[in-house]
Amino acid sequence: MQSEIAARRANMLAMIVGATFFIEYLDTTIIATALPQMAHSFGVSANRLSLGMAAYMLALAVFIPISGWVADRYGARTVFASAIATFTIASMLCGLSNGLVEFTAARVLQGLGGAMMVPVGRLIVVRSTAKDRLMQAIATLTWPGIIAPVIGPPVGGFITTFASWRWIFLLNVPLGIACIVLVLRLVNNERSETPRPLDRIGFVLSGIALTCLMYGTERAGAESAGILEPLLFIGASAVVGALAYWYAQRCAHPLLDFTTLRVPTFSVTVFSGSITRVAVNAVPYLLPLMFQLGFGMSAFRSGLLLLASALGNLGMKALTTPILNRYGFRGVAIADVTLVAVFTCACGLLSPATPLAAIALILFAYGLTRSLQFTLLATLAYADIPAPQMSGASTLWSAAQQMMNGMGIAFGALALRMVMAVRGGDGHYQLADFRWALVVSAGLAVLSLPGYFNMARDAGAHIRGASERRARA
Repeated sequence: MQSEIAARRANMLAMIVGATFFIEYLDTTIIATALPQMAHSFGVSANRLSLGMAAYMLALAVFIPISGWVADRYGARTVFASAIATFTIASMLCGLSNGLVEFTAARVLQGLGGAMMVPVGRLIVVRSTAKDRLMQAIATLTWPGIIAPVIGPPVGGFITTFASWRWIFLLNVPLGIACIVLVLRLVNNERSETPRPLDRIGFVLSGIALTCLMYGTERAGAESAGILEPLLFIGASAVVGALAYWYAQRCAHPLLDFTTLRVPTFSVTVFSGSITRVAVNAVPYLLPLMFQLGFGMSAFRSGLLLLASALGNLGMKALTTPILNRYGFRGVAIADVTLVAVFTCACGLLSPATPLAAIALILFAYGLTRSLQFTLLATLAYADIPAPQMSGASTLWSAAQQMMNGMGIAFGALALRMVMAVRGGDGHYQLADFRWALVVSAGLAVLSLPGYFNMARDAGAHIRGASERRARA
């Protein structure tokens, strides 16, 4: 009886945390469709308004590394509820902004809330869920963040077409308040009995490295940027990141615990999984542009078409655990990444003459493979992490995941620029440019396969076995 109560509570926690993930990831993608209307409202150009988007991403980059330390010192419930409150208040301020300066400041505050909300929420779930239910909990936790980037463009297009852009942010307020109430009622305020001192040098080094990486990749995808500027920032990120790693190896209480990378199942999700994530996240960026610029569709219609991918993401939720139990993490990872590459190429073969039913079917299949791979990686990441290292693993995983989400968009934009440059284009994209950019994305996914082949054949077997025993009970 007690085990069933604990199971229901863990499932409820996963749903609450998943809801906050949905709000955060949706907010990141939905704003792009509202930029023209917002720019007109503020009396500035859309290019200048992109400063607000960059400010949000940079705030995430700076504050994600400190999230685990803050949760250990002040308690997971306190920090998680405070992060949701910060994100909610900042959303309201964004919706009420009347100028670029106000909006940018509110976005920085929103980024601070998001930086604490996502990793601490994930930490709460993995700490409170038994191993035999971890796959189901991670599946519940993961799917909101998977479908949010897909439904963001059509939802944003609908709101900006039939209402004001301000509702994009104001709708977060009632959702945030509801989540805060549930968190205060259901989440235990766990904290470390022996809190670590703050690694100030590690905080500065990691913040600089991640900020340079985010800015460099963002500039790499910008059409107005040259190639030297982004390369300098990415190079600086690599140098400072190496220095941060060197320092962490010699620090008694490092902010980022790189020793978690010695766990094989965790390291493969960080390294090979990051390559996969970049390739997969480039597709939701490329497809709407291909449908609009290559097929001549409206923004709203192309967004509606992408809902087929969201349905695939949702459809895979109930199948993920049985598939992983039956075929194992290694086999599923290899097969699924291969399918991701195949369906990404299939998206590149689409044309304006392709029947809508065929387009929807390909997008649905792509959504299935996308969902399975992301849930697999999120589950495998924590399969073998000892309890004392959960906080460090959650922080490092969240930092890698957030960076790769941004790099996926930048990679898609950069692939487009490279393809057009090879073609000798005049600055206007053609359908063939999108096709080859999708092929390049598929090729990047294939490059992540060696890491999955090197996994142990029984990787995560104890998680699968516990899940199977529970299913039979």
